[in-house]
Amino acid sequence: MIKGITNTVKHLIIINVIMFIGTLTIGNGELFYQWFALYFPKNDLFQPWQIITHMFMHGGTTHILFNMFALWMFGSAVESQLGSKKFLFIYMSAGFGAVLFQLGYYYFNYLPIYSELISSGLTSPQITQMFTTNEVLQGVNDSQLTLLKDAFPIYNASMVGASGCIMGILAAFGMMNPEAKLMLIFLPIPIKAKYFIPGIILLDVVSAITGQSFFSPSNTAYMAHVGGALTGFIIMWYWKKNQFKQNRWD
Repeated sequence: MIKGITNTVKHLIIINVIMFIGTLTIGNGELFYQWFALYFPKNDLFQPWQIITHMFMHGGTTHILFNMFALWMFGSAVESQLGSKKFLFIYMSAGFGAVLFQLGYYYFNYLPIYSELISSGLTSPQITQMFTTNEVLQGVNDSQLTLLKDAFPIYNASMVGASGCIMGILAAFGMMNPEAKLMLIFLPIPIKAKYFIPGIILLDVVSAITGQSFFSPSNTAYMAHVGGALTGFIIMWYWKKNQFKQNRWD
């Protein structure tokens, strides 16, 4: 793995740090977060630009430190091997793949609940009002309340972080360096990348389905990790299949 920092990785880290400072200082952090975090599209706080801006936002010091460390460690190696254009293409594509997977997972869970609420007699404005104010309207029965409690965290969910992008870079690194030995801070045992990276992705899938967190905070967007990694894998698989010839940009 390369020891220095490559040009594109350096600029990405700078952008992330600037955005993090903005989160801490502008509008007591809350306003900046509302502008640039990614909200569930049904929520009034959602804006199209958040699909991109959330990739450069972070929820806390630990969050940004871990992500920027991973970006430096794996991103510099990948950029050195692929070049800046291919690296940035994978990075941003993985971010979009993360959005697609996470929002798809949200909709998969939200839409059946919403349909059931409508069938139970509630109107769309009533549902939106309760989700927005977090206050239950008079006349809501226990069955409806249970459904509302299940859908409320999805409607009000927000997503920030470069994790999806970095998972795509991690997948690319693993495909180019399958024998490289990696370790988790919480599991200091060297494991080859060809086993380590699929293992991390599998843990994210299990966490998304069960809600059981292994190495990440419980509010992690696990399916975003899966989407980012899968996107990185598909891109690298396609390039490798074509031997980097037909798609060489450098």
